[in-house]
Amino acid sequence: MRILENFLWGGAISAHQCEGAYNEDGKKPATADTMLGGDLRTHWASFGNPIDGNLYYPTHRAIDFYHRYKEDIALFKEMGFNALRVSIAWSRIFPNGGLDDEKPNEQGLQFYDDLFDELLRNGIEPVVTITHYETPLALYERYGGWTHRDMISLFEKYCRVIFTRYKDKVKTWINFNEINSMMFVGCLGPAIKIGRNDPNFGPVIYQAAHYMMTAGAIATKLCHEIVPGSKMGAMLGGHKIYAYSCDPKDQLMAMFENEKQYYFMDTMMNGEYPYYAGRLWKQYDLHLDIREEDLRLLKENPCDYLSFSYY
Repeated sequence: MRILENFLWGGAISAHQCEGAYNEDGKKPATADTMLGGDLRTHWASFGNPIDGNLYYPTHRAIDFYHRYKEDIALFKEMGFNALRVSIAWSRIFPNGGLDDEKPNEQGLQFYDDLFDELLRNGIEPVVTITHYETPLALYERYGGWTHRDMISLFEKYCRVIFTRYKDKVKTWINFNEINSMMFVGCLGPAIKIGRNDPNFGPVIYQAAHYMMTAGAIATKLCHEIVPGSKMGAMLGGHKIYAYSCDPKDQLMAMFENEKQYYFMDTMMNGEYPYYAGRLWKQYDLHLDIREEDLRLLKENPCDYLSFSYY
């Protein structure tokens, strides 16, 4: 049997879905910590509302990975993993997202040091997502999520800290989990409380997408500068859309809907907006804040690889 060299076999978890300890050791709430569970899950976008101790929030305890990660990693090793995709909780490093944090939270940084060390001791390579469906709640309250250009510099500040801290332990990174999911649910990646039926959905989402992809290009640039031998990936949710029938109208509809997702892949992997971007912008009558320096960053810093989850 031929053994494939450098083939990574493993699994994937994310900070807010597994860690728990949402308010321990200096961490402050992220948008994910306001998501309700059970019958109230439809109210998951209640960002900014006080956390009610009488309601169930899955992230608050999750599987308690924060305290029990060594036991879990031992199980991963027994399963034959040689890689594990995890994510870092931004608000564990900068509790207020970097707004008024004079320095990063050392307890949060140390947790991920210990986590990566444990993985490596067990022969498991950490593949790290910089942010997975969570944004420090303080940034939502200040800016309404990724609707504001200031989010770019705050993300850069966060990236610089984690790349510098973990440069000898993590070589494979992902900027944003399933960045294209914002086309379906704005409250996840970009932390925007807006529904698809809102008349402002197009302008708000496409502007947030531009800020996030620009921030992703900066992350790629920093990663290559700070982390020797590193690779930065883009990630999509594999929501493939198929035509209802062979009717040309259905085929065109499927093509146009798929373009809304390929939009992210094409931009981040090729370093420039695809030819059909103009048509999408025209569809929503968009006048986006896109600067020459943004386009230069995208062009000079495309992602190294594409990852996706397939549903």
